[in-house]
Amino acid sequence: MGQVFLRSLVVGKTSNTKRLSICLLSPHPLVLGEFARILNKPGFRVISKRLESMLAPDLRQEQPPKAQVYLVDALAARQATAALITNILERYPGARVMVVGDQHLAANSYSLLRLGVKGLLTYGEARDQLCRALPLVADGGFWVPRSLLSGFVDSILTTQSRRLRTDSVANLSRREQEVLDSLLENLANKEIAAKLNIAERTVKFHVSNLLSKFGVRRRADLILLCYQRRSVEA
Repeated sequence: MGQVFLRSLVVGKTSNTKRLSICLLSPHPLVLGEFARILNKPGFRVISKRLESMLAPDLRQEQPPKAQVYLVDALAARQATAALITNILERYPGARVMVVGDQHLAANSYSLLRLGVKGLLTYGEARDQLCRALPLVADGGFWVPRSLLSGFVDSILTTQSRRLRTDSVANLSRREQEVLDSLLENLANKEIAAKLNIAERTVKFHVSNLLSKFGVRRRADLILLCYQRRSVEA
């Protein structure tokens, strides 16, 4: 079994201003260099790590440096990428992971989202979107193409027979929990209002509160977040 060797490079000058720590993980120096160049801006502290072995068993045992967000280059085989992501999230449960690759096909993307990945970008998209995506992901949001996210949510609702539950945040009111349960059954506002015998504008009020409490912007993001929590707790 080979051993993983990592070469470190910290990008950015020392500053007293709090910056978002980003760990770049890739076997290719050119990829690391390009991402470091993109993120060489105030507000980011970048640690580049070159992976010289891409064997899944090795990546599963490696000790990545601590950071707020990990940007994983998906050039490795699917099993190796999954091993690295699992390793990161087990060591640092509060960390956020984004994956960058040539393309994100549905089946592979769904697997990554189930692992706990919060963002998906292609190399081309990263040039324009990375600096905007990282702070959002660090704050608990998702950066996933709408078509992929919608398809993933549909697959969740199908495989779970439209009965997806979660242990939500502790400070939900009884009515908010009822609205959340209804959202996870993929009911529209009008349907929720009829089910709970409340006004549709009241449903909208509770939905807005739920999005705020969970730190997401869209219903699809909320369903995805609840699914990922459920997967971790299962």
